[in-house]
Amino acid sequence: MKALLLLISLLAVIPCVRAQQTNLIANTQGRKTVSLDGQWQTIIDPYETGYYDYRYLPSADGYFKDAKPKTKSDLIEYDFDTSESLAVPGDWNTQKERLLLYEGTIWYKKSFDYKKKPNTRLFVYFGAANYLADVYLNGEKLGRHEGGFTPFNFEVTNLVRDKANSLIVKVDNQRRRDAVPTLNTDWWNYGGLTREVKLIETPATFVQDYFIQLQKGSREQISGWVKLNGDKLNQTGTVQIPEARVSRTFTTDANGYAQISFNADLTLWSPDNPKLYDVVVEAETDRVQDLIGFRSIETRGSEILLNGRPIFLRGVSIHEEAPFRGGRAFSQEDSLTLLGWAKELGCNFVRLAHYPHNEFMVRQADRLGIMVWSEIPVYWTILWENPATLENAQTQLSEMIARDKNRAAVIIWSMANETPIGDARLSFLKKLVERTKSLDSTRLISAALERHYLDEQTEMIDDPLGEYLDVLGCNEYVGWYDGLPEKADRLEWKTKYQKPLIMSEFGGGALYGKHGDALTRWTEEYQENLYQHQVKMLKRISFLRGTCPWILMDFRSPRRPLPGIQDFHNRKGLISDRGERKKAFYVMQQYYHELEATLQK
Repeated sequence: MKALLLLISLLAVIPCVRAQQTNLIANTQGRKTVSLDGQWQTIIDPYETGYYDYRYLPSADGYFKDAKPKTKSDLIEYDFDTSESLAVPGDWNTQKERLLLYEGTIWYKKSFDYKKKPNTRLFVYFGAANYLADVYLNGEKLGRHEGGFTPFNFEVTNLVRDKANSLIVKVDNQRRRDAVPTLNTDWWNYGGLTREVKLIETPATFVQDYFIQLQKGSREQISGWVKLNGDKLNQTGTVQIPEARVSRTFTTDANGYAQISFNADLTLWSPDNPKLYDVVVEAETDRVQDLIGFRSIETRGSEILLNGRPIFLRGVSIHEEAPFRGGRAFSQEDSLTLLGWAKELGCNFVRLAHYPHNEFMVRQADRLGIMVWSEIPVYWTILWENPATLENAQTQLSEMIARDKNRAAVIIWSMANETPIGDARLSFLKKLVERTKSLDSTRLISAALERHYLDEQTEMIDDPLGEYLDVLGCNEYVGWYDGLPEKADRLEWKTKYQKPLIMSEFGGGALYGKHGDALTRWTEEYQENLYQHQVKMLKRISFLRGTCPWILMDFRSPRRPLPGIQDFHNRKGLISDRGERKKAFYVMQQYYHELEATLQK
């Protein structure tokens, strides 16, 4: 018996690494919603006392019960209502100084009233929670979600009350070796309910999801599917694009699923003309409206073709870091600022590193005509041979695609960043490529690879993963981690693959306002000099079809402690975290303006 209890105790302390599969509701912005954003009551719980008892076994009377003393003698050692509050959405690290480096559990509580409506279902939706979230309503567990950057929702129709509902979320941002990402990253591990939380109302049977995009290689054939959720799944409905005078009928099967395919005369989405159409999906019991752009993206040899025409991706990498105030970016205003800076730089493309960014970023890119590289946090040294880690990565990939598959701006799904070559890693990433193709065949697949020197003057891109990618990505730091800036002048680049290359990272650090000569590290002059040599090198790469310097704006990183320079920030930004342009910003801006002028001739 003692051995059995010991085994149960050991199992209890091993975190669940299998993310719960949820039926994600598409286009929540097109639904009737009730925001739960604002101040939430919180309890900091580094020992997880609210989840485990003193034997470290799961407790039946944890904080999720939100218990109150019934008599003056009752002993209850927590109270949400008299505890401190945190803003949602938001990370906890930047809201309270003592939480800046905190990694562990914080419990969140939101009380709300809700008037039930006939023939209406209710879901609670989270834009993201970093990293592991256990969700309870009125003391009942709704489920668990793993992954810090993708949305999830749970149905609460039968649990919600008219008065005094208690929604409680246990959020744990502890890093784990078997997680995605793993223990070691180069960005801040912001914890909390970092994106919007809301209630979503739907009819009893509703349009849960749909995929409406141009078929790959076509400029007029739309194909995709519609999926209903509920008890009346066999219905007749329509997909309508009123401006294009399109209305096509579909009939769902017993599972609520229908494929669609039709031709339409459309103005295609592009950076020069980011045309979006009102698209209406209507069934017998539900109607949902979305703004969707239509464009094709494909490759031919070393070319990237947008709507059948060659394009060069003038890009920049961006972390989901809030300008000016710091912390995790989450708002419409944040997206407008960051993407506005990218437009000022001359970009038609952004790499949203190293995880799916908030939905405002992608939808704003749709409106601004900025193409997007979106990736999951398979970063550096994932546990390649762990089946649960693979399942976790596949789930995060599926959730990223589920949310953004109808966004014209997204042209690349990225599988990984700077992962070491090896058989187990290749097998792992091949499975992600296969999953991506099964979910969305209309976009390109890439990954940020590393490279090696063929000889002292030749860089070679021959990672075996390249065989399975549509576009090669490559991170290189010639002039920063690899020699001095002048080294770029004598380098030539080769690849064994007849595919286009995006230089997905390059650059070096500089503290805004620190000046010196062109060979003094951390000065704006050194960074400027590095970029000048990089641009000359990039111009010589015949198969280069895109560039993404690292990075648009300085961001927090615990790996960067140098006092007076880094102060726990990565200073490779072209712009400081206070919005100040460094000298290198103008080097890239000039390069991009010259590229744009050349392509317009």
